[in-house]
Order: sequence, then C-alpha cells, then structure tokens
Amino acid sequence: MRAFVWKAFTGGSRRRRGFARDRGGASAVEFAIVAPVFLMFMFSTFEVAWFYFVNATVDSASINAARLLRTGQVQKAELDKNEFFYDVVCPKLKLFGDCSSRLTVEVKTFSSFSELVADTTPVVCQDEEQTVIDAIPYEPGADESIVRLRLCFMYDTINPAIGMKLAQNEAGQRKVMASYILRVEPYTKQSPAS
Repeated sequence: MRAFVWKAFTGGSRRRRGFARDRGGASAVEFAIVAPVFLMFMFSTFEVAWFYFVNATVDSASINAARLLRTGQVQKAELDKNEFFYDVVCPKLKLFGDCSSRLTVEVKTFSSFSELVADTTPVVCQDEEQTVIDAIPYEPGADESIVRLRLCFMYDTINPAIGMKLAQNEAGQRKVMASYILRVEPYTKQSPAS
C-alpha cells in the first residue's frame, strides 16, 4: 500500500512538472492579457483623432461662412437664416450627421467692439429648449458692421467610455464650438474708375 501511495504521489508530481513545462497555450494567455489594453489604446487614439477631425471641420465651416459675411456676399444675395444655414454652413458638416438636429448658427451684429465685449450671452446649442434655439439671432449686418459668427455642433462620440473625458450631455454628445469676429468690408461702395 505504501508503494501505491508513493507511486501515485510521485507520478502526480511528474505530471505537474510536465504541465509546467508545456508552453502550448502561452500565446493565447498573453494575447488575452495584452489585447484589451492594446485595443483600448487603439480605439482611444482613433476617438481623439476623430474629435480633432470634427473640430477642424467645424472651424473650417465657420471660416468659410465668415469669409462670405465679411465680403458682403451673404448680404448681396439676401440670404435668410435658413438659406445661410443650409446652403453656406451645413454642406461642410453633413458628413457628421443631420445639421438640423446637431448644429446651431448665430450671426449677430454689434455697433462697437466694446458692445461686443460686454455681450456675455452663452453659445446656444441643440440641447437647449426649442424656444431658446428659435431666438438665435441672424443679423448679417451691412457695410463696416462688426459681426460675430458662432457655431455649435453636437458631436456624437464613437465610444464614450474611452478617449478624452470631455463634458457631454445626457445623450452622450459633446459640444464643438467655433467663433469668428469680423468687420464687414464696404462692399456697397464703388471704387473710383481709373
């Protein structure tokens, strides 16, 4: 009986040593440990890159719209609020979703820069009440007017659990804003004939 117990004990230890030497599943275990961390870094890098792409596109849309305001093209064409919104600003941002549910555009005229500085009204975004959104001003101004253009785009995150921990609303959207202050050129004044 003693020999049987000893043989069972030493045989088991050989099996355990053999199991410890076996490296057949090591790659699978290493992958299971490293893969989640690698994927988290990869997706968070993609999230940050996507955010900066959206931010640059919103900024580009504001620059293009401001150029049209500054040169008087919007005023000459007599674009109303919807035409300015859908024909000038929205085409640049359609890639990111429906503009009417994500974007607000404010165009406001000021009589002086001190009046502009004194205006502390916050940017209105699509997560506000509809009455507040409807009250957003659209005043493209005239010759030599001081105009402030503000855009607010509600951006959907790809994966809100990773990436940048920026403030977001209840729907998981983040606000991307762009502002541009300009003085409208004297577009109605004719240059003297040479």
